[in-house]
Amino acid sequence: MEVQQALQKLDQLQRKQQAYQHAMGLIDFDGATAAPSGAAANRGETLAILGEESYKLATGEETVALLDGLYANLNELDEVQRKIVRNLHEEIENMRRVPMDEYVAYQRLLNESQNVWHKAKETNDYALFMPVLEKMIAANKRLAGYMKPGLPTYDALLDRYEKGLTREKCDSFFHVIRRELVPLIHAVSNAAQVDDRILFGHFPLEQQKKLSDYLMEVMKLDRAHVGIAETEHPFTTSFTKYDVRISTHYHEENFSYSMFSVIHEGGHALYDAHPADNLAYTVLGGGVSMSIHESQSRFYENIIGRSRGYIRLIAPKLRELFPQLSGVDDEALYLAINKSTPSLIRTEADELTYCLHILIRYELEQQLFDGKLSVQDLPGAWNKLYKDCLGIEVPSDREGVLQDMHWSGGLFGYFPSYALGSAYGAQMLHVMKQTVDVEGALAKGDLAPINGWLEKNIWQYGGLYDPGELLAKALGAPFDPMYYVNYLKEKYSEIYHL
Repeated sequence: MEVQQALQKLDQLQRKQQAYQHAMGLIDFDGATAAPSGAAANRGETLAILGEESYKLATGEETVALLDGLYANLNELDEVQRKIVRNLHEEIENMRRVPMDEYVAYQRLLNESQNVWHKAKETNDYALFMPVLEKMIAANKRLAGYMKPGLPTYDALLDRYEKGLTREKCDSFFHVIRRELVPLIHAVSNAAQVDDRILFGHFPLEQQKKLSDYLMEVMKLDRAHVGIAETEHPFTTSFTKYDVRISTHYHEENFSYSMFSVIHEGGHALYDAHPADNLAYTVLGGGVSMSIHESQSRFYENIIGRSRGYIRLIAPKLRELFPQLSGVDDEALYLAINKSTPSLIRTEADELTYCLHILIRYELEQQLFDGKLSVQDLPGAWNKLYKDCLGIEVPSDREGVLQDMHWSGGLFGYFPSYALGSAYGAQMLHVMKQTVDVEGALAKGDLAPINGWLEKNIWQYGGLYDPGELLAKALGAPFDPMYYVNYLKEKYSEIYHL
């Protein structure tokens, strides 16, 4: 087969794969947002059938021959084509190591696990979730062994979400975070505390939904291609750059929870909606890794969303929607939104203490996959780390080990991406400020220059470059977590007069 003919078949293959992923993704999204609770079993059967067909398409003889042929002729391909072929060739080699019956069984298990987790969290019943969590851990150990037989299990899981990431690199990063931020957190805890009572009260859901629409407009999210829904645990799903869905969860007693969920998920959506057009419908059409993805969501949520400039920008809308804020000035809003205090819920954690929530999960995951911690003992270990690291008691499993959806979705090795992404974003800000007047853009209420820098340096490339390559291009220097540390030290020392 000639190379050009093979490339045409490759395009057809990717569009078919995209169609299956689109269908399966829509079913998952519906299950997490609007589907009735009794539909889980039916949804699981549908996903299993689609998963089996997708597996056959990806690992069939015709596909294998096509990719082997193109892989042997990489020198005749352009940069994008080479990357697509390399990625698909690696993916197919990984998938072929997984027995089809195990792949299909895992699709069913995922659906069951997420459904059981929802029920367990709702009823504060960890015992209900425990058996399926054991199955999830065992299945992910087997899958890691199939796909990355040369790597330690937890390294294989980390590599799944950030190519080249290892436990050694994570340990080094978290060592810096613990060494530099724990003393700052203690100093803040001992300082005069910020009053954040203005964030609590009664904030009608309809008004909060109007705020969501406004925030998406400020971020310049194209509502023709980016939708929003409600769910228990906010997340973003991208089917293609032309169809991205974010979700949020509203609390009537606190408008800021959903506000920052929308900004966070909006950052993911901006990334997913802006790869170059020639990458659409290919394996390069989404973000390159979860740490890079989280760098975008955490950048908008914290570095932009919690900045003085951004609070000044949206304060008039907050006062318009919520009359109880009419007498609150911009500085009081800024201080309240940036109050730092140890808390139970990761998604509600302040910018300074957030990484300790990730550190706790990282340490627990390692122990689970090393066999040093049983699923039965997980809640006790969780509660102990929260006491040791954040000095707080965990009153229930709903507010503790059941709070996150990630383990029910098989996302082991994912959590470090939140902390790494936060740190990447701080270094991106440092570089961005060399050519972009960030404060000036916020003062004008126009995020276009900020979005433009990110599109030029991050978004347009989709998955074309590996995370390390992309960071090197964007930052012009190696990643250094001290940019993040210094950003937090400067911000919180000023807020708390340290």
